[in-house]
Amino acid sequence: MENVDIAIIGGGPAGAAAAIRAARLGAKVVVFEKGDHGRDKVCGDGLTPRAVAALNELEIDMADAHRIRGLRMIAGNTRRELDWPTTDRFPNHGAVWPRRRLDAALIDAAAAAGADVRFRTEAMPVLEGDRVVGVEARASSDDRTKTGPTEKFAADLTIVAAGPPGQVARMLGANRVDGETFGLAIRTYAESPRHGSDHLEAMLSLKDESGTAVPGYGWMFPAGDGTVNIGVGALSTMKGFKKLNLNTMIDSYRRVVEPEWELGPNLERPRAWRLPMSTQKRFGPGWVAIGDAAGLVNPMNGEGIDYGLESGMLAADKFIEHPATAPARYDREVGERFDSFLRTGRRFSFLIGHPWILKTGLKFSVSTESIANITLSVMGNLVDNSTPGAAGKVMWLADKGLGVADPVLRKTRAAA
Repeated sequence: MENVDIAIIGGGPAGAAAAIRAARLGAKVVVFEKGDHGRDKVCGDGLTPRAVAALNELEIDMADAHRIRGLRMIAGNTRRELDWPTTDRFPNHGAVWPRRRLDAALIDAAAAAGADVRFRTEAMPVLEGDRVVGVEARASSDDRTKTGPTEKFAADLTIVAAGPPGQVARMLGANRVDGETFGLAIRTYAESPRHGSDHLEAMLSLKDESGTAVPGYGWMFPAGDGTVNIGVGALSTMKGFKKLNLNTMIDSYRRVVEPEWELGPNLERPRAWRLPMSTQKRFGPGWVAIGDAAGLVNPMNGEGIDYGLESGMLAADKFIEHPATAPARYDREVGERFDSFLRTGRRFSFLIGHPWILKTGLKFSVSTESIANITLSVMGNLVDNSTPGAAGKVMWLADKGLGVADPVLRKTRAAA
């Protein structure tokens, strides 16, 4: 059995960020990634200014990414094109960086920092009572038809960065909270002469095939490499969500944006994924969950890369400071930073699950430039417990107001 300080299950942005930070601070780190180096992850590929700030903190070279100045929001006949704000905390630009390249850059940085990265390797926690004491890992062959022998690693801390809850989460009791919001999204790529645009585009006024307003949005994210990432996402709080056909939705949305963006044929089959937005537990003796595995996804835009990067760095920092108390301190600080905002987002999702409220809310969200700037801050993940100004005050009031209304919202939620 090999002994390490930290074992990380999952080599996406969250896991890689934890590995980079911990290895640079002198910890012995091993990372287990089921996929290949540079494996694709179905995603919108958009990076908020918050994500760019985290990548800058990790000293990741972003020369390969396409720089984005702001967001164009479309609700009905109203368009608002706004630049990201300049703040003391985050840069005034975002990016689009396809996940094949983003994830490769991050995991390469982890390896360069000294982390032992094992690709094509599946790892599961090892429990002694209720404590995680390490992992069992098994590598697959090049053709994936055979697996090698099981290797055991004793670890002072195991970090779960395995994405949406699955087998690892079930072992640790970190499943999604029943009845809470989650999302589904689908995306593909197409060629477009507007691939070099410096604004993301979000169409907030989506409808399903029956004409019902959908709580979600369609996006056009220019990648700067000849292509755009085109996709749609929806929240589980709408009536008929279980019958929602994502392929039909993206085809319908594509027909709307195709003329303006001069889209070529889809470059690959549209692929869908689930967006986790809650978890029953994000820590326990000997382990923590970070990123998507911890339910750290903004219900109002489906974005989670920035939270993954930040939570990964935070988990590493808490371990380096004091290994024995790291899980509980990590959970407390993640909660202080994100819980209020994400809780408000989940409650808000139940509100806009009602079509008539959604329709009115969309008109209001872009009705004036001042209000649209608040919407921009929410869509850009620029709001949390320490946000100053109008956006922070609005979210504080929303948290209080929706907290009172939450029981009613859940009782009257539209049947899926």
